[in-house]
Amino acid sequence: MNPAEPAVPETPTGTTPTGTTPDTATRPRRRVLRTVRLIAVAAVLGLVGGTAVGYRIQADREPTPLPALNQPGLAYPAKPLPKGQEPEPLSAKEDLQSKTQGDLRKLLVPRPAGAKADGEDGWVSLSTYVSDYTWPNHALQFQLRQGIRRIASRSWRSGEYRTVTVNLIQYRPGEQIGALEFVEDQLSYAEDESGAAGEELKGSGSGRYFVYPVHREAGYLNIYEARAFAQRGDVAIEIFMFDTRKIAEKDVRSLAEKQLERL
Repeated sequence: MNPAEPAVPETPTGTTPTGTTPDTATRPRRRVLRTVRLIAVAAVLGLVGGTAVGYRIQADREPTPLPALNQPGLAYPAKPLPKGQEPEPLSAKEDLQSKTQGDLRKLLVPRPAGAKADGEDGWVSLSTYVSDYTWPNHALQFQLRQGIRRIASRSWRSGEYRTVTVNLIQYRPGEQIGALEFVEDQLSYAEDESGAAGEELKGSGSGRYFVYPVHREAGYLNIYEARAFAQRGDVAIEIFMFDTRKIAEKDVRSLAEKQLERL
């Protein structure tokens, strides 16, 4: 069970945005205060007089009957369908949410032939997941605000150095679409880090993939990286791919599209 969302601290009272006390910041000059009082008295007198006239007019009118509370004509459809003519329930293919209400782990793309398990394979706790972030506490608070529900992950190694991680992050229904908020947030970071807008993922709406510039450091092998992010319903998809050789765009794109098809 995830911990409750931390309370947001309240803004301290007794000071203004400038740091001064309310008295010194808002106290008006005496001359201005006297003018305000005169205007207020005049306004009150006018209000009282207008209110009295309004009550008198309303008292002389006949009461207006209220509409009936029961509105049967608003029902839809107006008449129940005959027995046997009710619409068929949505199939699992048509009801996109029916897939993700079961075991989310079964929706993860399988490891490619010849690849070896490397890292997580199944459910991942929220604390483990956010530990990979630069600022874990911020990531934890963000995920709790979005209404995170559960995380399924699969990682593998193929070839000599290529590693791949696929995460499915599911969110609870709420005022906002948590999966969409998360993906948009990650797309923004990926744009800044890669220096590119990314390429569109077919059939994903707003999903995109990125191939990063090579990272070189003296004494180490070159590091190539690719990422993909997409959202389908209440599930966010994120894919990370690393290698010491250049990663082809089709490799990350095809993997992301296969994962989308499973949702």
